[in-house]
Amino acid sequence: MATVTAFIRVSTKKSEKANVRFRLRDGRKLQLFYKSKLEVTPAYWDGAKQEIKAKVLFDTVKRAEFNQSVANMKRLILEIYSETKGQAMLTSETLDAEIDKKINPDKYGLNEKKESFIETFTRFINDRKISDVRKRNFQVINRALQRYELYNQCNGIKEYKLSFENITSATLRDIERFLCDEHNLYENYPKLYEAVPETRTPKARGQNTINDIFTKLRTFFIWANELGKTSNNPFKNFKIQECVYGTPFYITIEERNQLYNTDLSQRPQLAIQRDIFVFQCLIGCRVGDLFKMTKSNRMNGAIEYIPRKTKEGRPITVRVPLNSIAKEILDRYKDFEGPGILPFISEQRYNDAIKDMFLLAGITRIVTVINPTTREEEKRPINEVASSHLARRCFVGNLYKQVKDPNLVGVLSGHKEGSKAFARYREIDEDIKSELVKMLE
Repeated sequence: MATVTAFIRVSTKKSEKANVRFRLRDGRKLQLFYKSKLEVTPAYWDGAKQEIKAKVLFDTVKRAEFNQSVANMKRLILEIYSETKGQAMLTSETLDAEIDKKINPDKYGLNEKKESFIETFTRFINDRKISDVRKRNFQVINRALQRYELYNQCNGIKEYKLSFENITSATLRDIERFLCDEHNLYENYPKLYEAVPETRTPKARGQNTINDIFTKLRTFFIWANELGKTSNNPFKNFKIQECVYGTPFYITIEERNQLYNTDLSQRPQLAIQRDIFVFQCLIGCRVGDLFKMTKSNRMNGAIEYIPRKTKEGRPITVRVPLNSIAKEILDRYKDFEGPGILPFISEQRYNDAIKDMFLLAGITRIVTVINPTTREEEKRPINEVASSHLARRCFVGNLYKQVKDPNLVGVLSGHKEGSKAFARYREIDEDIKSELVKMLE
C-alpha cells in the first residue's frame, strides 16, 4: 500500500526556513521524493506528526491552514500515483512534473472545457425523476462539495477540482472530515459561504446525516458507472457507517385525545394546526405526503394517496379509511378554499406549532432520545422534541400495539413489506413483553 510522509531536511536547527519535502513509498519497490514550496521554521516542525507543533507561539489559523496544506499535498501525491500506476514508470522527476500540472494546469493547456464533476452531479439531480424533497437533499450535497473544492483551493491546491478520476476512498474520508467540521470553518472561511451560500448558518452534522450524504453520493457514482461516465468506484474501499436510531417514542391514543380536546380558542391559528396534527395521527402519512394532499384524495370514506417514497420505484396506493374524528376534522374545514385538503402552514412553522400545542395540552412527559450529533442518550420532555413525524409514529405505534402484524400495519402506513422500522417498535411494546413473560407462569 502506497504511503506519503512529510519531512524537512536542514543542516542546522538554526536555519531560518526549510522546505517541506514528501516521500512516496509503495513497499520496497518504489521510493520517490518531492520538494514543495511550503516553508516552515525548523524549530516549529513536529517530525513525528508531520505538521507544525501545537505548542509553539504561532497564529492558530495559519497553523491550521499550513497543516491542511501539508495534508492536501499528501493526498494529491497519492491521487497522482493512483492515476499513473500501471501506465508508466513514475520517477521523482515525473512526479514533480505531474504535481506541477495539477497545481498550474494553465501552463500545460489542460483547462480545455469539458463537463466538470459538479456539472455532471448537477445534471444528475435535474434529469432524474425524483421528488422535490430528494432533489433538495441532493442539492445540499452538491453545494457542500463545491465548498469542499473551494476549501482545498484556499489551502494550497490552486484550481483544485473534484473529478471522477481523482476521487478515491482517501478523498471520501477527507470529504467526511470536512462535512463533520464544516460548522467550525464558517467563521474562518467566510468566502466559502459567500460563494456557495446556505439559507442558514452551518450546524454540526450528526453521523446519521453524514451517512445519508454518502449513501446519496454512492447512488450518483452507481449512475455514472452505469452510463459509462467512469469506471471508478471509490466506495469499494470506503465503508459507510451504520445509522444509529433511538427507540421510537410516540403519544398514546389517550394523549392524542387529550390534545384534540384541549381548549385552544385563545390561539385559533394554533387550534387549526392542532387539528391537522391529529388528522395526521389518524391517517399516518409522512408530512410531505400530507402537504400535497387535496380534497380529491378523499374518496369513498377514505384517504387515498401514493407515498412520494414509492413514486421513484414501484408506486403503491395507500388507502386509509377515515374514522369519526378524522371525518369531523375534514368537515370542519370543508369550506376552506386553498389548494390543500387542510389549511397548512410551512413545514418548519408546523413543527414549531406542534411543540407549542403539546405544552399547552400538558403533554410533557420525559422520553429518551438519541442526540443526533453526539449519538448519546438524552432525557427530554416530549413537547421539546415533538415534530410532524411523531404523528406518523403515533399511527404506526398504536396500530402495531393492537395487531402486532407489521405487514398489516404497513398496508395502512405505506411501509414496505419486511420494513426494518417495525423491529424498533417491537422493542418498546411493554404489553408484548408482559404477555411473553406471562407465558412462563
